[in-house]
Amino acid sequence: MKIKQFKDAPLAHYSYAILSEKKVIVVDPSRNPLAYYQFAEENQAEIVAVLETHPHADFVSGHLQIHEETGASIYVSEMVGADYPHHAFDDGVEFEFGSATVKAFHTPGHSPDGITFYVTDKNSNTKALFTGDTLFIGDVGRPDLREKAGNMKAKRQELAEAMYQSIQHKFTDLADDVLVYPAHGAGSLCGKNMSDAASSTLGNERTGNWAFKEQTQEEFVSEILKDQPFIPSYFGFNVDINKKGAPNFKSSIYSVPMKLYVDSVEKQLAIIDVRDEADFKKGHFKGSFNIMARSESDKIETWLGAIIQPNEQFYLVVENVSQIDSILHRIAKIGYEQQIEKVITIGQNAELVTAEVLDLAAFKSNKENYNIVDIRSESEHNNEVKFDSAKNFPLNDLRSSAKKIKTNQPIVVHCAGGYRSAAGASIIQAEFPDQMVYDLSTAIGDF
Repeated sequence: MKIKQFKDAPLAHYSYAILSEKKVIVVDPSRNPLAYYQFAEENQAEIVAVLETHPHADFVSGHLQIHEETGASIYVSEMVGADYPHHAFDDGVEFEFGSATVKAFHTPGHSPDGITFYVTDKNSNTKALFTGDTLFIGDVGRPDLREKAGNMKAKRQELAEAMYQSIQHKFTDLADDVLVYPAHGAGSLCGKNMSDAASSTLGNERTGNWAFKEQTQEEFVSEILKDQPFIPSYFGFNVDINKKGAPNFKSSIYSVPMKLYVDSVEKQLAIIDVRDEADFKKGHFKGSFNIMARSESDKIETWLGAIIQPNEQFYLVVENVSQIDSILHRIAKIGYEQQIEKVITIGQNAELVTAEVLDLAAFKSNKENYNIVDIRSESEHNNEVKFDSAKNFPLNDLRSSAKKIKTNQPIVVHCAGGYRSAAGASIIQAEFPDQMVYDLSTAIGDF
């Protein structure tokens, strides 16, 4: 048996292809299935099954497309209430492929319908757990995402208690050398303290993961519910898409309208400008939000899905046409490609506005002459206050909360490293077009 791990770095998402005797099963696939098809071809094998541990909140899965294009069967818990063709796969159920056996464990906690897949191979003696968002390396999945999303809603307290039971009791009969392959790593919003490691063993997790230590249910619940990250607007939207099954990836990408050399936008819609902040500040359409997408380290998926609401139409401004395919690919990972009114490049005679550049020396000398806005999360702000006078307006809520920011002085916006502050400053400027709004950007490192 051969296990191939695929990493989507911006979403810290891991998916898998498992090969046994010319048969491949795919676990928790990304929206674009091409990499799994290539893996099967390279091994002269065919994809026979797709395993979904749960309806994912942070990305759109390609399970339905893989089924339609390869004939692979989809295995998912009956509790999901899936609207696509599938085989019910619940606690204790098994099936074989090649020389391997796949067994389902019901492991609620992150979601009420979560399944962990235990895969064993009689030829290689490999034993592996594909834990989805239940068991991460060094942590477990957050239990607060299904209160408002999905056909099966559950309160965070109930799911936290279910997670305790899953971790304490579901894996007790398995050996320490069982491999652990999660659906996410460090950087994902599906947990809070995940390791950078991409895999582990059950033995290592039993000794190093806080969730396995001896503790009461009350102690466990208190810890897991504490300091969880914010929930982006798109999470519930993605749960619903994954319950139905997403449209074909390529068809969705190629159906997005495009218009080059645009001098002005036609409709009063949100404008998302993904260019570098320096280019944005030199000139952009009035009211634009600067959510940069320069590289994989720029998490446009997360912040677009936090700032723009599900089903909200928007214009997408890019630097040049060579960017379009890769950026649409990334936006499609959260199912937002169908919300794009047009992808546009800026024309030579475009009606643009500029952003003011902060006089850093003047700010350092007279910070009291500015209203300082910290757009980091509430926990980040509380753990490390950069400026005593700063007011905290987290970026994920900024479009609705910006109107509460005082405008009696120039506004300076900061985050932790500079990426989020570019978006935050542009949102505040859109709310107060005549106000002096400055982005502290990477200069936050001076403080």
